[in-house]
Amino acid sequence: MAELKTQVNDADVVEFINRFADTDQKKQDSFELLRLMQEWTGYAPKMWGASIIGFGQYHYKSDRSRQEGDWPLVGFSPRKAAISLYVYSSGETQDELLKNLGKFKMGKGCIYIKKLSDIQPDVLKKMIHLTIQHLQEKYPAQPK
Repeated sequence: MAELKTQVNDADVVEFINRFADTDQKKQDSFELLRLMQEWTGYAPKMWGASIIGFGQYHYKSDRSRQEGDWPLVGFSPRKAAISLYVYSSGETQDELLKNLGKFKMGKGCIYIKKLSDIQPDVLKKMIHLTIQHLQEKYPAQPK
């Protein structure tokens, strides 16, 4: 089985934002998301691969394949087209929160926003907490 390309590493998160965020608005929003997500999750930010800032982590095993690996509980990336938010775990409660989140587009596994002011921070905070709770229940920490 191939090793996952996106793994936690020691790259500097602040340096990444300064280098990767392509507009002043995206840079400002990225630093605000960095602050909020660290505060809301209690986890320090870590780089995952070359372009994802993640908070916390869990070990998953796919129900449909033999794939398994580590992944951040929540995270974001200031990509060129939009900021990608990795804060969504499908479910009735999450889907209800999406209705009040604000202006966004939905991807397969993430939410895309143009700017942070387009969404409601209190709704984002609830989504983050529900996602972490869901993932920690589904994938309890295994002793090493």
